Amino acid sequence: MTETGMGIVNPGATEHPHRQIAAVLRGKIRRGEWAAGEQLPSIPAMASMFGVAKQTIQRTVDQLRIEGLLITKPGSGTYVRGSRRRLNRLSRGRYGAHRGYHSDLAARYRQHLTEVGRGTPPPEVADAFGVPDNTELVVRKYLVRTQDAAVEMGASWLLLKDAAGTGLERAESFGRPLYQEVEEITGRTYVTATDTLTARLPTREEAELLAIRSDTPVLHLLHVAYDQDHRPIEVAQATWPGPMTTLVEEYKVPAPRADTDPALYLE
Repeated sequence: MTETGMGIVNPGATEHPHRQIAAVLRGKIRRGEWAAGEQLPSIPAMASMFGVAKQTIQRTVDQLRIEGLLITKPGSGTYVRGSRRRLNRLSRGRYGAHRGYHSDLAARYRQHLTEVGRGTPPPEVADAFGVPDNTELVVRKYLVRTQDAAVEMGASWLLLKDAAGTGLERAESFGRPLYQEVEEITGRTYVTATDTLTARLPTREEAELLAIRSDTPVLHLLHVAYDQDHRPIEVAQATWPGPMTTLVEEYKVPAPRADTDPALYLE
């Protein structure tokens, strides 16, 4: 066994050395010994510390990057990534208890418009609107960043009959949630919405914009908002790096009814 200031590597163990080292580094991060933004020793330095080959340390770093604990900045080094982003109740958080602006989120995250104009939607968006795949729509694409990383990318799609020739086609921020701008411009009110969450591997564009490896899973959300006639007003997409994203769903559990037959729930 090789013992260092970092931990112990047992070459005879069933667990591969890079996984043993990953457990040691993971523990240091969880205990706060390495804080968010702190730079790790170089790969040759850690190889020397653990008495293993540099390739083993590289596999360790790759694994912890996939888990979302580390981030590598080209030409600079490897750093402890910031805390996970908590997705509280999916898109319901965008409307808020009072359908207003979330100043607490604005203080931690910065949304940057990356593209505004007209484009052909992906199939899932066309299907949600019930239009052919080649239908031209208005799209507003964005990237959300913290101080050290991109944490979300997404797009909002709108029908031309609702958004063409309006401020929704201009590359400008509104200082309030997009749905409020859409309601005012279109005269249509958001009444219901559905959220569909999928876990998958990223597209090339998603991997590049979110600065993750192509084998790092992402969470992808398709959000469809409807008016009082259940006609789609907006179809929005959002994609997050899976390992650094936590989904939290809070809900009330109803009290049991007096006339409930317990036999109905037995298999």
